[in-house]
Amino acid sequence: MAYKFEQLDVWGRALDYIDQIHDIAEDLPKHERYNLADQMTRAANSIALNIAEGSTGQSDAEQDRFLRIAIRSLLETVASLHLIKRRDYLDDLDPLRTAYRESETLFAKLQAFRDSLDTDASVQEPQVEYDENVPF
Repeated sequence: MAYKFEQLDVWGRALDYIDQIHDIAEDLPKHERYNLADQMTRAANSIALNIAEGSTGQSDAEQDRFLRIAIRSLLETVASLHLIKRRDYLDDLDPLRTAYRESETLFAKLQAFRDSLDTDASVQEPQVEYDENVPF
């Protein structure tokens, strides 16, 4: 028996993104291992965990709530990428660029998943359009 979330493409992509974020975190300076590295890996893990938790046969509105949390966690990891770049913690910016591009795809997939749900939520967040420019 497979759980519903295990069959979701967005969950698989979230796992791949987590791997990228963990790889970046491992390359940070030692003084950031228990600060920024821990924060960004917790946020990355939260993406997949909230996708899974929201898929447990609850209402679409409840699933939407967990997807919103996953999106916020994703954005937290993106902010972490900016901090790493700003502080010149990595000599090679390719991992940041790759993770940033994947974050855009994952964001779009999470938004599309949310849009596919039939929610009765009275408060809706406006959909944000992102451009193709990568800041790194």
